[in-house]
Amino acid sequence: MRVVFDTSVLVAAARSRNGASFQLLSMLPSPRFELALTIPMYTEWQSVMTRAEHMPPGASVDLTMRYLRYLASMAHLQDVHFLWRPFLSYPDDDMVLECAVASGSQFIVTHNIRDFRRVEELKVQAIKPADFLNLMRTTS
Repeated sequence: MRVVFDTSVLVAAARSRNGASFQLLSMLPSPRFELALTIPMYTEWQSVMTRAEHMPPGASVDLTMRYLRYLASMAHLQDVHFLWRPFLSYPDDDMVLECAVASGSQFIVTHNIRDFRRVEELKVQAIKPADFLNLMRTTS
């Protein structure tokens, strides 16, 4: 199954090793799910995750970039040939939705569920990291 991780999942994982976001990222590569990623999403990951306030203590920009390249190396790189914009309130969220639809992803894993309210119209479900982690545990 393909899924899309919103940038909020990476931010949460960088802030705490105790949460579901960190656990999900630690599962990669996973035989249970495959991460879908587009170039624009990867560029957003780089922009957000290399900000000092989002890097883990002691991490450098170089180390953060290496980690993001590692995540990208495991992801299914998806081209988007049809834009759904404007569909959601924020253009960056539209970019995440477009990746999900184009890749056939069933889920967008995000901490910002309310920003993705309409995605079910396109047969995608927004789900919190803890709920997706529980789903992975119960469907084994």
